[in-house]
Amino acid sequence: MISVSEYIKISTLLAPCFVRGDALKVLAYLPNDCIDCVVTSPPYYMKRQYLGGGIGLEATYQEYINNLLAIVKEVYRVLKPTGSFWLNLGDSYKNKQLLNIPYRVAIRMQDEQKWILRNTVVWDKMKGAMSQSKDSLGCEYEPMFHFVKRKSGYYYDSDAVRKKPRSAHVENGTVVSATGVRGVRYRRKIELSTELTKEQKANAYQALDQVLERMKAGELSDFRMVIKGANQRVTNGNTTNLSGRAKELQDKGFYFLFYNPKGSMISDVWQIIPEDTQGRKLHFASFPEDLVKTPIILTCPQNGIVLDPFVGTGTTSYVAAGLNRRSIGIDMAQEYLELAESRCSEYGCLNHGELETLL
Repeated sequence: MISVSEYIKISTLLAPCFVRGDALKVLAYLPNDCIDCVVTSPPYYMKRQYLGGGIGLEATYQEYINNLLAIVKEVYRVLKPTGSFWLNLGDSYKNKQLLNIPYRVAIRMQDEQKWILRNTVVWDKMKGAMSQSKDSLGCEYEPMFHFVKRKSGYYYDSDAVRKKPRSAHVENGTVVSATGVRGVRYRRKIELSTELTKEQKANAYQALDQVLERMKAGELSDFRMVIKGANQRVTNGNTTNLSGRAKELQDKGFYFLFYNPKGSMISDVWQIIPEDTQGRKLHFASFPEDLVKTPIILTCPQNGIVLDPFVGTGTTSYVAAGLNRRSIGIDMAQEYLELAESRCSEYGCLNHGELETLL
């Protein structure tokens, strides 16, 4: 049986590696800076009784958060400096009060463990369980946090998740942007501006012509032009000491907003229907596959290693293998890991076993 340490060193083995044991203890065996990406959804506080025990049923939510943060601290250690950590965590009520657990965890990760929060994704479930409450709204979303260890230089393949763009085209000899911009309206605004100097107007006309030529050549698909005195809102505000756009507008009299020809970035609201739990007897909170795909595609390089310290029935590992990434899944329940292995059997699996044997 191959050990986890040996698995990490192998560059071609696609089969998911499953380890049975407590996440905190298993992570302690892993070397520093060995994981490319972590995608996980820990047990929520006081929601379900999972096989094998583990966190989630502590006497207080403070104890639950402390236990979770101890595991997250180990995640920080094993994650590469170029890595990303995606954490999906739902909230809980106690004594008629929403506890704000996901955000308490995220803030403590930032304040106490040096994590850098890059995005809070809103997972819009598009449907929810029938709410029986008569004095609160039904909840159909959960947050998913994207954390990194450093401000820049982490792996991020933005081109892999961009929305497919519409392209610019030539119509009756005139170049037209993806959203119908021809430049005529901007020429008129330059002409009518009472705040641009004669020199600034000449520069603005020239710059606009250059942008239109770039569109014609296929370098750009779309753009916007902000012109001084044209009653347009300045991006990020009008204060020059806070907004570089405002300073550019003050100095030059205009600026451009260019749209990436490869398409715009997806937003931080993801509409994903939860997995159907009807008929399940062992695990009732399975990760939707679509919730795992984008984080892996976006932040894990090809043949990189994805870790899920609460792997459950193996969704993270299954999606990772399908995307040509290796994975390590940890769980305390033998029954869950058997389901995970069955699910990932098309890729082959490294059998789970006792912690000491595997590590």
